Amino acid sequence: MIGRPAAARGDQSAARRTWWKEAVIYEVYPRSFKDSNNDGIGDLPGIIDKLSYIRDLGADTIWLAPIFASPNRDNGYDISDYKAIMPEFGTMSDFDRLMEKASSLGLRIILDLVVNHTSDQHPWFQKSRASKDGPYRDYYIWREPKGGLPPNNWPSPWGGSAWTFDAASDSSYLHLFSPYQPDLNWDNPAVRDEVFSIMKFWLDKGVAGFRMDAITMISKMPSFRDMTVEELKAPEYVYAAGPHLHAYLREMNDRVLSHYDVMTVGEAYGMHAQDIPLFTDSGRRELDMVFAFDIVHVDRQGWRKIAWPLSKLKDIYAAAGRPQSPDSWNTVFLDNHDQPRAVSRFGNDTAFFREASAKAIATMLLTQCGTPFIYQGEELGMTNLPFEGLEDFEDVQVPTAWETLVKRQGVDPEAFFESLKGLGRDNARSPMQWDASKNAGFTTADKPWYRVNPNHIQINARECLNNPDSVYYYFRDLIALRRKHPALVHGSYQDLDPDHSAVFFYCRESGKSRLFILINMSDRGFTYDSPHLAQASLLISNMAHRGGTRGVTWLAPWEARVYTA
Repeated sequence: MIGRPAAARGDQSAARRTWWKEAVIYEVYPRSFKDSNNDGIGDLPGIIDKLSYIRDLGADTIWLAPIFASPNRDNGYDISDYKAIMPEFGTMSDFDRLMEKASSLGLRIILDLVVNHTSDQHPWFQKSRASKDGPYRDYYIWREPKGGLPPNNWPSPWGGSAWTFDAASDSSYLHLFSPYQPDLNWDNPAVRDEVFSIMKFWLDKGVAGFRMDAITMISKMPSFRDMTVEELKAPEYVYAAGPHLHAYLREMNDRVLSHYDVMTVGEAYGMHAQDIPLFTDSGRRELDMVFAFDIVHVDRQGWRKIAWPLSKLKDIYAAAGRPQSPDSWNTVFLDNHDQPRAVSRFGNDTAFFREASAKAIATMLLTQCGTPFIYQGEELGMTNLPFEGLEDFEDVQVPTAWETLVKRQGVDPEAFFESLKGLGRDNARSPMQWDASKNAGFTTADKPWYRVNPNHIQINARECLNNPDSVYYYFRDLIALRRKHPALVHGSYQDLDPDHSAVFFYCRESGKSRLFILINMSDRGFTYDSPHLAQASLLISNMAHRGGTRGVTWLAPWEARVYTA
């Protein structure tokens, strides 16, 4: 079975570690993917039913958002039992069938592992709060309040204090996120032993690795001092600067990961770009890749959605194309379960431009440096949801943010709501749009767990599969192109026109193979001239190629082309 234990990879040899560099990874948000038992909630049998769809797209690895038992205060990112399946999703037998079917199709499975915190319903936390002298007390981080106030001034990035007073134990516990998600105390060796045991449990079942949620937060500042005024502007950078973070990741690698042929990708929340090689340089034996947030923060400033110039995007990709370490590796993503829809964010989701811009940004995604991650529905050009009021949001962050920003800090409510519509996590969590029927073919229940985007009538998988010129087939062709041309995986990167305000034009080169990627990232067409294209041959385009004189071409709005020379 794919992902079973292999020889130790302590030597970090390239021969044993290239599969995840050449992979294309498809994220599934199980709750919203496919409902098989008509209860309105997606489940594991529903995923099994659609594995061939993912395989046919060309992806070879599936990342499952959390499937563990959970009270679902944060849609599974609050785990109450790491070795059990969420009942709404199915059983362990269903998971085993999923692994077997995936393996038969040549698909690997990686799991979303949340080990910075647990649910407050986890037995460890219940025992921790029950006794100050019990063995589980030190599994979490408890401090005495100061005169009725929190132990320090640490804020949660989600709003409010990072501490909650627990009357039952007359103490406050730390939660960097929701009060329903108390942080584990990684300084306790027993906690690390528990986490490593959990990892081995799933790796021995054949999973091919982990996406590690909030992994940069596991080591805490030992003094628990108050933050300065400057630190409070971006507390996540303080939380990611714990003194033992890298030691704990190396221990994880030495004790667990080095004994399996698997991949790890960490959520690098609170990390500066220059720090990423500290995690991903293979000689350090920590993680294989991380998700940096530069790209998905390009259009936001705190809670505000802001305009962004193309030059900002180019600078980020250019920096990623100049790795500070030759032994580190990048991820490439625009969509995931925490981000709004890529076509609504980086493209133009109006009816006239949606398909062209979805294909244009797909071209960018699948030709950049690193392993690409596709989020369910991205291959269809799914868009953001229409929101009419706060009651339309399901995200646990929204009420806290509203209370903190609008009610306490006086942020204009209309401005906050407008930004929330464009940046909110719920945009990605609406059900997958399989067809034009009621509830988009996601479920036959009267009411799905979350509302379906009304544009599923026009935008759905069946429509795409019946249209050879659809966004889906363009994704498939780009994935095939990436596999055919190693320069798109291992090649160098050079931005050939960094100052152009609308055109993204860059080169990927490896040995004698050179590919040029030309993308019009705007709603206007114009003539574009480059000597690099004089002797180039077109490999793929999202539009009919109109030709032109050598090196000169007409670019339609959102036109994308890949050439070889």
